Amino acid sequence: MKEPIQMVDLKTQYHHIKKEIDQAVIDCISSTTFINGPAVKEFQSGLEKYLDVKHVIPCANGTDSLQIAMMALGLERGDEVICPSFTYVATAEVIGLLGLIPVMVEVDENTFNITAEIIEKAITPKTKAIVPVHLYGQSCDMEPIMKLSEKYNLFVIEDNAQAIGATYTFSDGRTAKTGTIGHIGSTSFFPSKNLGCYGDGGALMTNDDELAQKMRMIANHGQEKKYYHKVLGCNSRLDTLQATILNIKLRHLDNYSQARNKMASHYDTVFAGIKELQVPVRQFNSTHVFHQYTMKVKNDKRDELQKFLSEKGIPSMIYYPLPLYKQEAFQQFVDSDFKLPITESLCDEVISLPVHTEMELESMEYVCNQVKSFFNN
Repeated sequence: MKEPIQMVDLKTQYHHIKKEIDQAVIDCISSTTFINGPAVKEFQSGLEKYLDVKHVIPCANGTDSLQIAMMALGLERGDEVICPSFTYVATAEVIGLLGLIPVMVEVDENTFNITAEIIEKAITPKTKAIVPVHLYGQSCDMEPIMKLSEKYNLFVIEDNAQAIGATYTFSDGRTAKTGTIGHIGSTSFFPSKNLGCYGDGGALMTNDDELAQKMRMIANHGQEKKYYHKVLGCNSRLDTLQATILNIKLRHLDNYSQARNKMASHYDTVFAGIKELQVPVRQFNSTHVFHQYTMKVKNDKRDELQKFLSEKGIPSMIYYPLPLYKQEAFQQFVDSDFKLPITESLCDEVISLPVHTEMELESMEYVCNQVKSFFNN
């Protein structure tokens, strides 16, 4: 192998689109339209078309997108919002920051996502919203979740930071992109995401005209007209420079997803015969965009495997090593004996291998051979 294996190889990805990126960046700087320049509107329109959604509202980052969504829904202090226990902190963090109560629930042991059945058990008279997280690039089973939201009159905010481009199929054959199914979708353009910029960035998606208007206003200091502020908002803008980069990378997104799926399928085939491993389960009614290739390692061998791979020059990551409810920041929301067994098992078992778009066959085969070597010893 010529270069060390990377968990995410943004440098090589950049070199493959260097001419497009460099020219676009130079044009942006030359125009000096650094805030709300034409590229932002162009990206907004391009993403609306790609997702087949009425409204995309660009913002500064994925965490802001979740916060703006909840502010737009008019949730009040003390309202409960159901979210998975097994996810990145931002999902529940913004709930707590707004004075809401994060109700952290169990996840499915195979898809790692929350389900309608799990959610319904946690609904109380104080429940006002649900935040399904499409973890690792795998869509939640959204049709029953949306039926549940109708039954109990709940809002659904999709955390789509890891699954942009995934397609969900309803029982009647209708399809929709993740992030466009709930009342609001949110996403992140953090550099390592499947659609990532070269800094921070995020966006909200909705088919509701009124919600779109509210979210645009909230993201812009609560104003529709400059210096006239209708509500308390925030300052959350996608930089023109980042929009310029995203415009180019959006054109390549489907190719990136195809490359990730090809690598994931290769891993699946090679690891199928290793009894201590469970390869990612693909939900039958949606595509998977493999933001991460995350396996479960049985028999308490996960940490040992990670150490072995590190010694062989192979990076890996554990997303996530501690349930949200065990984090010090969330102790106020749970009893001291609160426990979710599946979540805790996943925190001990999951490991993610490199699955980035620039990975060459030689590197992939090396990873596969080393994993097999570990379990054959």
